Amino acid sequence: MFDRLAAEFPRSAVSWRAQTVTKDGTKALALAYIDARDVMDRLDEVCGPENWSDRYEFHGSRTVCYLSIRINDEWVVKADGAGDSDVEAEKGAISDALKRAAVKWGIGRYLYHIEAPWVPCECSEYNGKKQWKGWKSDPWKFVRNLPAEPDYRETHSEAIESLWAELSHLRSERALASFWKDNVKTITGMDAETRQRFIDKKDELKAKFADDTLSSIEDTFPGSTVVNDRVTDAEARRHPMNA
Repeated sequence: MFDRLAAEFPRSAVSWRAQTVTKDGTKALALAYIDARDVMDRLDEVCGPENWSDRYEFHGSRTVCYLSIRINDEWVVKADGAGDSDVEAEKGAISDALKRAAVKWGIGRYLYHIEAPWVPCECSEYNGKKQWKGWKSDPWKFVRNLPAEPDYRETHSEAIESLWAELSHLRSERALASFWKDNVKTITGMDAETRQRFIDKKDELKAKFADDTLSSIEDTFPGSTVVNDRVTDAEARRHPMNA
C-alpha cells in the first residue's frame, strides 16, 4: 500500500510555483507541488474513501492536520502542520497541512527530491521589483536526470486485468470470500464502471458456487431440501445408504 501511495503522479498533474526570480526577470526557480485534491484522489484510490480521515487543529496561525489510514482494522495517524498562506489564509493552511501530512505517508514525497530548475518566465514590475507572471516553457524540460515518465494507463490497466484474471479463475466460495476481503479496498478505489464490473463478476461467481453446492447435494441426496447449505438430518436418514 505504501508503494502505491508513494507512486509518481502523472506529470501533467504536477504544478510549479516560482520561489525566486532573477534580477532581470527572465528566469525563476521552479518548485514542484501537487494540489490537495490530488492527495484526496490518491487516498481514495489506494485506501478507499471509507479507510482514511483527516482532522485539523489550529494553533495561532498554524494549522495541524492529523491524517489517519485504517490498516488491518486499526487506525494509524501521521500529522504535520503549515502556516497561513498568502491567499485565503485559513483555507490555504488547511490544504498545505493536508499535503504535508500526506508526505509522511509517502504521497508526493518524491517531489522533494527533484532538483529545482531555473526556468524562463514572464515578469511584471511592482514597486521596482520583478513579479513572476507565468512560465515561458514547461519546467519539466529543465529538470536534470529526469527518467522517462511511466505509462500510467498501461500500468493501471495491467494491474486491473491481473486482478480480473485472478477473480475469474477462483473455484470455490471460500476462495472468493478471501479474494474479496484482500482486494475490496483496491476495487472500491477503481472508477465506477470497472468497480461495477468486478461486483457483477463476484455476484456471478457466488451464484455459480451456490448452484454447484446444490447440485452436489442433489446428486448425493436426491429430492432433498437444503437449510443453510446443509442437508437436513431427516433427508439424510431417507437416503438409501441409510435405510
